[in-house]
Amino acid sequence: MSDRSRLTGKIGDETLIEMSQNSLCDGDNNGFPHDTDDYPQPDPSESPTPYINPPDHGSCESLGPGVQGHGTCDSLGPGVQGHGTCDSLGPGVQGHSTCDSLGPGVQGHGSCDSLRSSLPSIHSHHSGSDHSDSSPERGQILRRLSTVTGLTGMWRKRALFLKHRSRVDKHQQSKDSVFFRDGKRRIDFILSYVDDRDGERKQERRKEYEANLQKAGLELETEDQSESDDGKTYYVKIHTPWDVLATYADVLKIKVPFKANDIPAHKDIPMNWLFTPFRLPNHIMNPEPDYFTSPFNKEKIDFFLIDDKETFFPPSVRNRIVYYILARCAYYKEDSDDKNKKGIKRLLNNGTYGAAFPLHDSRYWKASRDPNSESERFSLYKHWARFFSFFKEQPLNLIRKYYGEKIGIYFAWLGFYTEMLFFAAVVGLICFLYGLFTFDDNVWSKEICSEEIGGNIIMCPLCDKTCGYWKLNSTCNSSWQSHMFDNVGTVFFAIFMGIWVTLFLEFWKRRQARLEYEWDLVDFEEEQQQLQLRPEYEIKCTSRRLNRVTQEEEWVLDRTAADLVGKVLLCWATVVLWISLIIACIIGVIAYRLAVYAAFASIMKDSPTNNIHMVGSLITPQLATSVTASCINFVIIMILNVMYERVAIWITDMEIPKTHLEYENKLTVKMFLFQFVNYYSSCFYVAFFKGKFVGRPGDYIYMFGWSKLRNEECDPGGCLIELTTQLVIVMAGKQVWGNIQEALVPWLLNWWGSRKARSHPESLYSRWEQDHDLQNFSHLGLFYEYLEMVIQFGFITLFVASFPLAPLLALLNNIIEVRVDAWKFTTQFRRPVAAKAHSIGAWQEILNGVAVFSVVTNAFIVAFTSDMIPRLVYMYAYSPDNDLSMKGYINNSLSVFNISGFSEDNRPDDGESPEWFNSSVITTCRYRDYRYPPGHEKQYTHTMQFWHILAAKLAFIIIMEHVVFMVKFFVAWMIPDVPAEVKARVKRERYLIQEYLHNYEVENLKIQLSHRNDDCSSNPVDYPDIPRREVLSECL
Repeated sequence: MSDRSRLTGKIGDETLIEMSQNSLCDGDNNGFPHDTDDYPQPDPSESPTPYINPPDHGSCESLGPGVQGHGTCDSLGPGVQGHGTCDSLGPGVQGHSTCDSLGPGVQGHGSCDSLRSSLPSIHSHHSGSDHSDSSPERGQILRRLSTVTGLTGMWRKRALFLKHRSRVDKHQQSKDSVFFRDGKRRIDFILSYVDDRDGERKQERRKEYEANLQKAGLELETEDQSESDDGKTYYVKIHTPWDVLATYADVLKIKVPFKANDIPAHKDIPMNWLFTPFRLPNHIMNPEPDYFTSPFNKEKIDFFLIDDKETFFPPSVRNRIVYYILARCAYYKEDSDDKNKKGIKRLLNNGTYGAAFPLHDSRYWKASRDPNSESERFSLYKHWARFFSFFKEQPLNLIRKYYGEKIGIYFAWLGFYTEMLFFAAVVGLICFLYGLFTFDDNVWSKEICSEEIGGNIIMCPLCDKTCGYWKLNSTCNSSWQSHMFDNVGTVFFAIFMGIWVTLFLEFWKRRQARLEYEWDLVDFEEEQQQLQLRPEYEIKCTSRRLNRVTQEEEWVLDRTAADLVGKVLLCWATVVLWISLIIACIIGVIAYRLAVYAAFASIMKDSPTNNIHMVGSLITPQLATSVTASCINFVIIMILNVMYERVAIWITDMEIPKTHLEYENKLTVKMFLFQFVNYYSSCFYVAFFKGKFVGRPGDYIYMFGWSKLRNEECDPGGCLIELTTQLVIVMAGKQVWGNIQEALVPWLLNWWGSRKARSHPESLYSRWEQDHDLQNFSHLGLFYEYLEMVIQFGFITLFVASFPLAPLLALLNNIIEVRVDAWKFTTQFRRPVAAKAHSIGAWQEILNGVAVFSVVTNAFIVAFTSDMIPRLVYMYAYSPDNDLSMKGYINNSLSVFNISGFSEDNRPDDGESPEWFNSSVITTCRYRDYRYPPGHEKQYTHTMQFWHILAAKLAFIIIMEHVVFMVKFFVAWMIPDVPAEVKARVKRERYLIQEYLHNYEVENLKIQLSHRNDDCSSNPVDYPDIPRREVLSECL
């Protein structure tokens, strides 16, 4: 027998031989190693039947009845006994090979990848759909043979090995591929589902939906459940042929290149070599050449620079087009009355499909072996997503090419925001160091800490009954701490941040304008508004109306006035209800502060915390109350966030917004209003309410007027240090929790979900299975990223006067945030559907609003929360001998009260006051306020100094606001929103489009006229050259 022949089986006692020019198992030409050391090898001694010499077990394509097969069999007739790797066996077959699916009456001892019993699969391949299992009989067979997979030990290893070899024979390519089985058609999208036994309705929906997708021109290929890791999941691979891509690129007005950019590149920056360590390779920063682009027109294919139709549209554009079709394709029969059954989103919600996603082009830690795969994911991970690349620039063009413009804009904004934070962090650090190094000039703190002054000042109790009298020098440490943040540098930094915010927003507009041009988004809003209609809106539309702008009929949603008003009232009533819930929680936290402070004061009266190493002397009742209340408030914030997110999405869905942009803007406003109140309300309370409405000894103000909870006073060191504590806990806690939630949770879910598949050889772990095991990136994924950063932006602008180190904390967090988000997108999430966006949307207006509001809040913090204004008034108007010193400021800022004026409800209980207090000797106590002393004709009323200080505070607010606003508006006026260079490029591109289109039409007209003359057999006529059309100045 020839070495090139293959043993295919037996008929009775006769051996059947088929001659072949080569063996199907000679090697692997598409990514598999020629040696099989990586795979479990079968032990010949375990073979259930002896091998027949020669050992070349080939393939029999078609055998008659009674054939006993020992090779790789694709289709055998009834009565066949197989001993090879079988793809499809007929009835009555007894198999000793690797079988996953066999016909009725089959006894299997191995595993088969797929079994075909007839030619319908071939027919489906030619019709554009390659379904590996189509008949109910095959599904029943597969379920019956699921028991066969219970093989253990060496038989299981043998099955895995033979399954691998059968895949090599059948597909002739690696499973880690982004192409169909033919190795030519690219996989643009994946749909996955599990075929339930009782899911007949789902099967019907899938059948209709996939049939309609094929009618729309898409090509499908199904991977059988036997090919999947879990043995249950089907994968439908979708390919978009050129005609479909061209049609929808025309519909979506996708811009494509028609001429290389002839404008010279940017001039070299002076001392550019200094930035070399921060640069990335040019092929990473600019993965594509720079072209002038124009909206695609299917009728003018030769106008554009098309070298290869298969690669002309990048994968991000291809998956965007596919999703556009999937979102609008129906899954009802033609005679059905229910026309609402449309879109992949509804099929995902009702469980018809489990997932729908485009594929990553490779594994993230190594490039693909397929030369036709771009391996852009690997490049992004290598140069962008690793933390040790934190000092490198971001490859924004590659991010945009791989993920689309919407995600690219987010990372561009985040990177620019982080760069601008560097300048704010440096100035804030300088202001903090100024406060740190000017301790020796802090006269008022020295007076508080001295035994002669602070040690002889007896302060009134800070709460009723359980609080005793105390000496002022007990607050020495908090006074020094307060000086680090409450000094002249604070005023300067508050003014600086008001100007910094303006510079940040104005320079971002310029950066955004440059990206709009480079990423072909200049006319995006006008062109795409109609094309961005939400499928949920289109389904509800019942009538058409003339669009006044386009003069075309468009679908509109019929709504009565009562329906519209009712939904708006319901939606906003829900928002107000939840905001009221937040306020109620804040009031609860305030009540906790008031109730617990008395307990802490009673416990700490003998200073038991002094025994705590290092920090014991720093712990005061005020600090303990503030820290615990801040932590409780933070927990409440996190819980309310989770609850409100669902409510906000529900009420926004109920409004049925028309476009995706409108949907996101409505949701953004609702979520930000809630988050604004949720995160900032506690800081507003400490900054503007705490210690402001406490009354005076003998006439205190109580919460709600009737309760026994006395309004709390500020820390003796001032309320600013408490605001700093609140800000640090909420801001830092949110950032730490956010990073844990963003990075650790997806990693744990992916690690658990792919635990079984990690032991598989690479070639058996298909690209679609790898991506299916990743987390889904929801359509609101970027929304939460923006929300997190805008909330942080509020912290570093609204309350920055109380904590100059806030920008530094934000900078450190954002350096980590950029790489965590990059790592998360690249390694932990499925590839998102590419989407276009020309800006950061409604967040731009929110940032502008926060910037304006921050000027007001910082002015009020400096005026009313800080002690800066009272100290300046004393120094310039009330200092003794007018020597502009702060000596005597502490005594001047404290009023006197006669302790005999305390009522029984206010007087400390016996044993609460310290041992040194003698009521017969000490008859007065001091408190923070400017009031006349007892015995004065206006006793306990405000002094003239109080009104001078109040006038100075109001004057400071007005002056600071006007100065900062004038500078803001002047800077905004001086800095153009669009750079002059970008304006020139836009004009140049529009000019070239008109010129090239004009010349293109002229050439086509000449060709048509010459063909017409040839057809008429007339003498050739010399047509004069048609002059080029002048481009009007208005077009420029």
